[in-house]
Amino acid sequence: MFSKIRTSAMAAAIGAATAFAMPAQAQVAGVPLEMEPNTCMRECLEAAVENYVQAMVDGEVSSEIFASHVRFTENGMQMPFGNEGLWATASGTEGYRLIVPDVVTGQVAALLTVRETAGSSATGPDLPSDPVGISLRLRVNREGKISEVEQIVARPDRPLGPAPEPAPGAWPPTGEAVEALGSPWEGYLQPVPEDERHTRAELVEVANAYFEAVERNTGNDYYPFTDDCLRLENGITVVSPPDPENPNRQTCKGQFETSLIGVVTSIRDRRIVAVYIERGVVFAFAFFDHRNINWTWQLGELFKVENGEISRIEAIFIRGPYGVCSGWSTYEQCRSEEPVDVR
Repeated sequence: MFSKIRTSAMAAAIGAATAFAMPAQAQVAGVPLEMEPNTCMRECLEAAVENYVQAMVDGEVSSEIFASHVRFTENGMQMPFGNEGLWATASGTEGYRLIVPDVVTGQVAALLTVRETAGSSATGPDLPSDPVGISLRLRVNREGKISEVEQIVARPDRPLGPAPEPAPGAWPPTGEAVEALGSPWEGYLQPVPEDERHTRAELVEVANAYFEAVERNTGNDYYPFTDDCLRLENGITVVSPPDPENPNRQTCKGQFETSLIGVVTSIRDRRIVAVYIERGVVFAFAFFDHRNINWTWQLGELFKVENGEISRIEAIFIRGPYGVCSGWSTYEQCRSEEPVDVR
């Protein structure tokens, strides 16, 4: 099934598999090595996302939902939990939900939107409530309580004074664009026939093959896409199957072969945080460096894998300072280009 995958992609997967068995000092910080049976299964993990969002909007850290100590990062920065970041400004729970539960690790990842109300300055009036896009990871412990929260929050640009007129042709704000999708693509919810399912290691391998394809692309590499592959970035379709009504839009493979050459200089800290084997879905956090212009994309990205190829890609990301890290990895792991299956 995977004979098409280039040797480099296979080597990366082997390196990842080796990392799974490394001693504690080689693991992602805060991730337990010995996995014990989880009491929070699929429905419980999915409910944890809604419980978390509601608690954030209410501004209430309940002992029924959260562990006694919760480690919390937003946009790569560790913060006090319960009153900083989006916890200080979230104002509505309604929005988009694309949830990936991982019953093996007790983690759940999601692409979603919530409402946020912010001020024009520290003393200025509140601005209208806006949707914001979120790439989210929660860890649920064996007591069924949330013990880790990692989120990337993509907010609209908010000036300190009056807002300028939108630039012609500018993309809409991420939250607005993601909410406009309405609901997730139904293919994410469809189980893969049992005799066609990939193993966890195979799904991790395919996701990493995508990162390998993006990184230092030459136009002649291995591109693991189906013919009908579609990719959304911050709610906008950027590549899709051939479309007679939109002849200028490229396909997933065509973009890599013609216009995404030499753009990304490094993809670091590739953390696979949720794998849903029954549905062939993988969720990863990663950092896309652009060394020549000194900025980094910090993103959560989701893949639907079918027969060893990717048919759907969806990501919510923000622009960060060059070289930024996740807040969950050691320095060495942050600089590494090897995938890690976070457990």
